[in-house]
Amino acid sequence: MLKKRRRRRRQRKFKGIVKQLGPNDFRILGLPRFHWGDFYHWLLTIDWWQLGLLIVGVYLATNTLFAFAYLADENGIANARPGVFIDAFSFSVQTMATIGYGAMYPNSLYAHILVTIEVFLGLIGVAMITGLIFARFSLPTARVLFSRVAIISPFNDVPTLMFRVANERNNFILESQIRVSILLSQEETKEGHKIRRLYDLKLVRSETPVFNFSWMVMHQIDENSPLYGMTRESLEELEPVIIVTLNGMDDTVAQTIHTRYIYSIEQIVWNARFVNVMT
Repeated sequence: MLKKRRRRRRQRKFKGIVKQLGPNDFRILGLPRFHWGDFYHWLLTIDWWQLGLLIVGVYLATNTLFAFAYLADENGIANARPGVFIDAFSFSVQTMATIGYGAMYPNSLYAHILVTIEVFLGLIGVAMITGLIFARFSLPTARVLFSRVAIISPFNDVPTLMFRVANERNNFILESQIRVSILLSQEETKEGHKIRRLYDLKLVRSETPVFNFSWMVMHQIDENSPLYGMTRESLEELEPVIIVTLNGMDDTVAQTIHTRYIYSIEQIVWNARFVNVMT
């Protein structure tokens, strides 16, 4: 019976991590969803409202615990009503924030020890929260707009896969580089192994010194392309996923930024063209 309970606990703990890649969901088994070694990374990636609730919750919980600790000594806080929680809680808030109104102050060795511990924890907490919020604000981000669809149509009499990207900010992305890969459905090797193969697509232009407006990304479907000779029907059977990654240096903050986008088979349009965006 005990072994079954332990097995159930392990199964609940290792339900797996789900990662989405285009229309496909990949479940990674054998890994916990959360690891304490990634706690800082988790704090950087949760939503702002979640972080705010976490900070407020820890703040209230810490002051509540110290308030109960102060209540253990009825005469530990001068000018506080004995056994009144709100007075002890208010004193804890003033102590943690090092406000020091002077109306209430520690009146015993026990209270002095608690004040020393709480002030130390308060200083550490303020420093950590300040650093965390600054780290979140200073994270470099890219505002790059990708076209909703990718097209396959002739360009200079060569079938070409094309999509468009644009810089949404009023600045420059220097030394920009773009990489396009395509993930095709399972292939079977001569030994009978089934794998999903990722192919890099050679681009007409994969980098630009200055990216400030729009960029037409093109891959010519010639003899060296993994898409050579494919029709709309044969490509749909392979369930392709086109993975696009772009990186460069933001000239405003002088830091490297990156972004990504994924095109599924439903977003590939044949025999179409993009309208001109510059006149």
